[in-house]
Amino acid sequence: MEEKRYLTVYALTKYIKRKFDRDPHLQQVMVKGEISNFKRHSSGHMYFTLKDEKSRVLAVMFSRYNQTMKFVPENGMNVLITGDLSLYEASGQYQIYVKEMTPDGIGDLYLAYEQLKQKLEKEGLFSEKYKQPIPKYPKAIGLITSPTGAAIRDMITTLKRRYPAVPIYIYPALVQGKGAAPSITQQINRANERKEVDVLIVGRGGGSIEELWAFNEEEVIRGIFASSIPIISAVGHETDFTIADFVADLRAPTPTGAAELSVPHIDDLSERIHNQQARMIRATRESLTRQFERLHRVEKSYAFRYPQKLYEQKLEQVDRTKEQLIKSTIRLLKYKQEQVDQQRKRLLRTPPHSLAIESRKLYIDMNKRLRRSMNVMNERKQREFSHLISKLETLSPLKIMDRGYSLLYSEKEELIKSIHQVKRNDEIKVKVKDGTILAEVKNIIDNRGEK
Repeated sequence: MEEKRYLTVYALTKYIKRKFDRDPHLQQVMVKGEISNFKRHSSGHMYFTLKDEKSRVLAVMFSRYNQTMKFVPENGMNVLITGDLSLYEASGQYQIYVKEMTPDGIGDLYLAYEQLKQKLEKEGLFSEKYKQPIPKYPKAIGLITSPTGAAIRDMITTLKRRYPAVPIYIYPALVQGKGAAPSITQQINRANERKEVDVLIVGRGGGSIEELWAFNEEEVIRGIFASSIPIISAVGHETDFTIADFVADLRAPTPTGAAELSVPHIDDLSERIHNQQARMIRATRESLTRQFERLHRVEKSYAFRYPQKLYEQKLEQVDRTKEQLIKSTIRLLKYKQEQVDQQRKRLLRTPPHSLAIESRKLYIDMNKRLRRSMNVMNERKQREFSHLISKLETLSPLKIMDRGYSLLYSEKEELIKSIHQVKRNDEIKVKVKDGTILAEVKNIIDNRGEK
């Protein structure tokens, strides 16, 4: 009888895996479905389940394939994936190893744009409170853009036409392609380090979303937000919106529009200067007119026409004031003389020696009375103090100890008044008249004799 041969689980799984790997219909399979149970491992690998209304399949996307993705997969997202079907030997489950993934029904760049925009908006990077004012009359302007594009020519032409006095500094940067975002960020940082301009225009001409994508990169957005120099974004055409537009201090529809917003027009300034000049001339004329009228009034005044009479009036006033001063001085001297005479008569009636004797007697008498009052008060306070000492000694716990009593304290120095404050094996302190005894509770008996 032929002996039956049994396969191990590993051998069976290995055989099925080879079937999967050799089947060309299971390679480069294109599947669409909804993501669930999404998890991104610390290694960068993505693990999730792809499902529809009737079935589901496990999926893995290793980090070497997902590093270039523009969006972040989420649970509930419908996606289109391309990958190979194989068997995971450890669990015996088949799963799809994803190589490419795109959103189903929406571009991955647009999805990445929306995701980053929502993230930065929650962080507050678009808040108006962080917007810096654009200077009305900039001393120097910096342009961060491609040095060879049409945008830079348009901006320079506009700036020279509108405000030819302003110096223009060019910070050449890549504005398209893989290295564009680091290049733009580097030039923003360089402008802030040099501090040679007081407003920056960052932008480029129009293009597709792929061509404008550098201005949607998080690196560029955070560089604009961190700039201490006010920034005007000028990306694309009027209908193009990038995330840089939301974080910049001012958004211009086009590079030419940015140049117009950054400086005033020389014709407007000239007209303003002429208006100010006219106002100044008019104000000066009015002031001169008022001063001439004032001069005419002074010339016609009494003091100007008859200065001698005015002088004579003042002389008369001086004479009258002098007479009043002499009279007042005489009255004051007379009053002081009378006071001196009264003091002299008082001294003659009572000599200073007699006053000194009377004052001495008064001092001795008051000193005796003060000492007598102090002795009486001291005796009264002494009696009160002795009475209080007696009461204190009567109430003192130490006096109670002299009669054989003691005081019990817990380890926390709390007075023990009840058996409920201690338990067996507690250490207690017994304070007696001449010291302290350290003891340990062996047993507790209440008033009824129960333990």
